[in-house]
Amino acid sequence: MDRVDVLVVGAGPSGLVSACGLAAHGIAVRVVDRASGPASTSRANILHARGVEILQRLGAMGDLRERSLAPVGMRMYVRSRPIATMRFAPDDRESVQALFVSQARIEEQLRRRLTELGTDIEWDTMVTAATQDAAGVTVEFADGTRLRAKWLVGCDGAHSVVRGAAGIEFPGVSVVEQFLLADAHVTWDRDRSASAGYYHRDGLLLAIPMRDADDGGDLWRLMADVPAVDGQLSTADIVARFEELLPIRAGATGVRIREAIWTSVFRIHRRLASDYRAGRVLLAGDAAHIHSPIGGQGMNTGIGDAENLAWKLSLVVSGRADERLLDTYAAERRPLATEVLRTTSANTKILVGNGAVVRFVRDRVFIPLLNSPKVQQKATRTASQLWVDYRQGPLGSRRGPEPRPGDRIPDRECVRLDGSATRLYTELHPAWVVLARPGTAPEALTNVASKHLAPNVTMVTDTAAPQSALLIRPDGHLAWRGDDPAALHRWFADTFYSRIGA
Repeated sequence: MDRVDVLVVGAGPSGLVSACGLAAHGIAVRVVDRASGPASTSRANILHARGVEILQRLGAMGDLRERSLAPVGMRMYVRSRPIATMRFAPDDRESVQALFVSQARIEEQLRRRLTELGTDIEWDTMVTAATQDAAGVTVEFADGTRLRAKWLVGCDGAHSVVRGAAGIEFPGVSVVEQFLLADAHVTWDRDRSASAGYYHRDGLLLAIPMRDADDGGDLWRLMADVPAVDGQLSTADIVARFEELLPIRAGATGVRIREAIWTSVFRIHRRLASDYRAGRVLLAGDAAHIHSPIGGQGMNTGIGDAENLAWKLSLVVSGRADERLLDTYAAERRPLATEVLRTTSANTKILVGNGAVVRFVRDRVFIPLLNSPKVQQKATRTASQLWVDYRQGPLGSRRGPEPRPGDRIPDRECVRLDGSATRLYTELHPAWVVLARPGTAPEALTNVASKHLAPNVTMVTDTAAPQSALLIRPDGHLAWRGDDPAALHRWFADTFYSRIGA
């Protein structure tokens, strides 16, 4: 029977980020997926700022910026009459913003990075069962073979076999009965500088510009809620339905859907796993949470899960931390998923507008507020997930000067010890970073960190850094701050349950 440190099931964004993070830390990882090969359809089509940061840290951005559209915002209409414009308003203090880019392109770059790290994906490999004991997990595949893994990470989507095998519950409710989706080449005179949302008493229609190497400037994602119907809808059925809806909901006549690249019919559910860990089995991405696609939070939340999990699991697998460190994964990430589910469900119900009262609130209160620059700034910041912190988690703190443990530390220009210029996020992942002011000589702190983390520690300086040195985690969050090496050693011992001597 083959053996591996970590088996990741699912080669979507969450699985690929998990695998890249583990491989970057030198962990032996295998990735399997039941599909016959990479997906070519877009599925998610916006990478919010937090996701951009994570891919930068992984070295997986590649040419995504060149193959994307910078989001401008969404113009909202009642039929063809404009009623509001919700503009993206990126924070000028940040170095990243969202990108309209196909999930297929994101996965392509993550696969490239994973290959660079020495790991390939095993396609057409379906997990059918998994049983665990105190030392590991025995995984069975559809072809009858078995694999022994020390740890199993389920990134296999909403119908996760891994989650079911681990006995983790996945409760939830339906939010919208049925949505139609089509990525299609559309002939119309619609401005592509922004997305469009059309509101009608019968429902919502969204039109989102997409970019592809061969799109000719007419590729769009169309989405609309419709009454549920029995039976399967073919691509032709979905295209015909959109051609009916465009004049009714958008007041658009003479529109021709030239070719549909991908179509889908789906219900919007809100579900959250009861836990993200059961023994040696862990979940990330859609295996742990699903919710409305409105707002584009799903892929980005899953990518954040995966980065958080990867650095913690790598420490456990390498013997530098006790497995209890993994309990901080769900403690940090599950509250965020709870908030994302709540927000996306509420926004979806308002935008779909089921009922006269909801439509009145939407058209007279909610949508007009989106013209406000302050509301736009807040909405953009919320969608970006750059605000996420873990102060209330077991590794965070709500006391003391800012930044506090658990806070995200934004990217910045820094200087290496040899005097060369660098950026903080260039040094992170797989490294931890000791950030200090020039002349403060935190070598003693770096030496302590190296005892617990070697070789994944580096030290940089920044003239704008706080007086106290900062120890920054591979995911860009503050782990510890101070100047006392003995206090830092105690922090490692308390956090990692480490047996490494002082």
